[in-house]
Amino acid sequence: MPARYDLAVGVPEELEPEPGGEVAAARQGIQSVELAMLVLQALEEGLGPLSLTQVAAAAGMTPSKAHRYLVSLGRVGLVAQSHRSGLYDLGPAMRRLGIESLRRMDEVGLASEHTPGLRDRTTHAVNLAVWGDHGPVLVRWDYGAHPLPITVRLGATMPLLSSSVGRVYLAHLPDTVTGPALEAQLAPEPVTGRIREEIARVRAEVRDRGVALTSGGLIPGLASIAAPVFGADDSLPLVVAIALPARLADPAVLERLQDELLRTTADMAVDLGAADRPGKARTAARGR
Repeated sequence: MPARYDLAVGVPEELEPEPGGEVAAARQGIQSVELAMLVLQALEEGLGPLSLTQVAAAAGMTPSKAHRYLVSLGRVGLVAQSHRSGLYDLGPAMRRLGIESLRRMDEVGLASEHTPGLRDRTTHAVNLAVWGDHGPVLVRWDYGAHPLPITVRLGATMPLLSSSVGRVYLAHLPDTVTGPALEAQLAPEPVTGRIREEIARVRAEVRDRGVALTSGGLIPGLASIAAPVFGADDSLPLVVAIALPARLADPAVLERLQDELLRTTADMAVDLGAADRPGKARTAARGR
């Protein structure tokens, strides 16, 4: 039996199996569920307890309509109301859902959904790195259309100062994390004042621009541009980089690649649970 739609309430009736066939596919959604999500998003974006009036305004509803959704969401624990102040906030069931979602999250897997598209849009190689015991570790490489003067080995540890990926981690991770790895990579030479000045310069440059750029520093003839992917708690689980022949890395090309890279890392961050709010910086230059 084809799906029926109740125009009076705007909600599709439950599908029934067709005789001898499968359940009919339906593209209609449940409008009330989508409206309830507007209420939950209002509470999320409020960054704290809200009054009924504030929830209604943020969700684009009348107070009476918002109140009905708050009551229903409260009954299943997704919303809680303070007995003292009367303000509304996310409830215990929402916290449990969030914790379980984080437990199940495969950060590399989620980000990897975006790398082939970035490769196709730019035609250049794209790689993912995570922080390991001794520095950034390559965990994915998507080959581009242009031959590169490099042999790729997944699991390789990247240098902090001479690679774009390393510079992003150097700019955004604390010294207590990067310091031991940097000292081990520079051994037997000590971390001198000159090197510390270089680190300070790199950090300022990467934070200001939002990306790290290198050309020929790691491999002659290879240029790379890298950007961070921030998680829900502003952690830095991943760095994404585009690698290209240095001869192609003119300013116009680099500007285009930077725009594509930052758009992609912003999408990755949303998939990892980072808030997607207008006006919130989702690049490296977020004032960390």
